[in-house]
Amino acid sequence: MTKSALAWALAAAGSLAVVTGAPAAAQQADRIGSDTELAADSLARGDTIRAIAALEIQREAAPEDPALLINLGIAYAHLGKDEKARAMFDAALKSSDRMELETADGNASDSQRLARKAKSMLDRGEFRATAERFAQRD
Repeated sequence: MTKSALAWALAAAGSLAVVTGAPAAAQQADRIGSDTELAADSLARGDTIRAIAALEIQREAAPEDPALLINLGIAYAHLGKDEKARAMFDAALKSSDRMELETADGNASDSQRLARKAKSMLDRGEFRATAERFAQRD
């Protein structure tokens, strides 16, 4: 399955796209508010807790949606929950759905490639700076 989606890029070292636009998942997000684009609005604002809530609800309707799983993994990584993040990236890699995703810079990338990149970033600790910022806010 090929799906085109919009994305925004994370600031800081190693920018990884956060994907938006999965229709089935977006319908489920309506249950918790207006953040219907795979929680990209919440992630862009740094509201990771809200993003995770929206994404977990969306995952009930689309448990193998790789775009959703990648975003959920990124959100968990932002909170420093590396094992949960890794599980989401692994699930995206194992998903039978493969999607073409468009990043904020206009480049297209396969969902499995993005999941591998996210997992590598996690392994290299590239999400730590974001996780530390979240810890300082609390």
